[in-house]
Amino acid sequence: MSRAPLLVLASVVSVQAGQAVGKRAFDLLEPAGVVTLRLGLAALVLLAVMRPRLPTEPRSIGLVVAFGTAIAGMNLVYPAMRYLPLGVATSLLLLGPLAVALAGSRRPLDAGWALLACAGVFLVGGGSSGPLPLPGVLLALCAGAAMGCYLLLSRRAGTAARGTLALAVAWAAVVTLPFGISASGTDLLRPSALAVGLLVAVLSAVLPYSLELAALRRLPPRTVGVLQSLEPVAGALAGLVLLAEVLDARQWAAVGCITAASAGAVFTPRRAGGTPCPGRGGTPASAPGARAHPSPSPRSPRPRRTRGAGPAPRSAPPPPRRASW
Repeated sequence: MSRAPLLVLASVVSVQAGQAVGKRAFDLLEPAGVVTLRLGLAALVLLAVMRPRLPTEPRSIGLVVAFGTAIAGMNLVYPAMRYLPLGVATSLLLLGPLAVALAGSRRPLDAGWALLACAGVFLVGGGSSGPLPLPGVLLALCAGAAMGCYLLLSRRAGTAARGTLALAVAWAAVVTLPFGISASGTDLLRPSALAVGLLVAVLSAVLPYSLELAALRRLPPRTVGVLQSLEPVAGALAGLVLLAEVLDARQWAAVGCITAASAGAVFTPRRAGGTPCPGRGGTPASAPGARAHPSPSPRSPRPRRTRGAGPAPRSAPPPPRRASW
């Protein structure tokens, strides 16, 4: 049996465990401080590994700025977790990629997935303890919208230079730095805070990308996307185990609806020539929220030469490979 699916599941668990550790760090730092350390330390790791060159063209600079701003917006899920359980916040976050995956579709089946996701939103708003806090819901939805923008921008970033992701994460760290300093001040430099921030950065960023890239060498992006649709469930379980957050039956049903809608939107075959949903890794995938690693383009066959013919025409060079992150 292939171990590739286990790599994807390990990545999903790692992301949600990292977010749970980040929420536990709210005892040491404000959420904005946790985000600043997470992005700052992740940027240092990525810059050290990729060693990117600074862009000089305005178009490349604009892509880094827009991509990094979207990454910073995705981290609004951390202040949302101050008000919401981890599983609920992750479910609302997934609505952004799901909306991107379903946008422009005219098939009745996709409308059914959208209705199922709406049912999940309706269910997640209520529970045995009453309606969810509005600030948390709005922050999680804004983070989901930012993730949708991230996926759209990743289509362009996938064809850009290899170090685009590292530079974008560095820009995201710069964007969030004033908020982190304002909220946590010198507490950001405490050894315990730095240790927790490094752990969150590794669990929620560095390790998942490494596991997914290894899995995508063995699995098609659609399979990876279906497995990644389990993130709301993994988030609910991580919240239960690491944070003692207990969801009621209605909230579990909401998590199930949004997970099923995401998996269904990924698994349902698209028409030939359709535009796949871009992945979080910066390249197109068929999954909402999937991080993709495209296969290299096949080589063009060399034209045959016949006797008496002139020199063979030069074949066009193969298209450049997308940067894999």
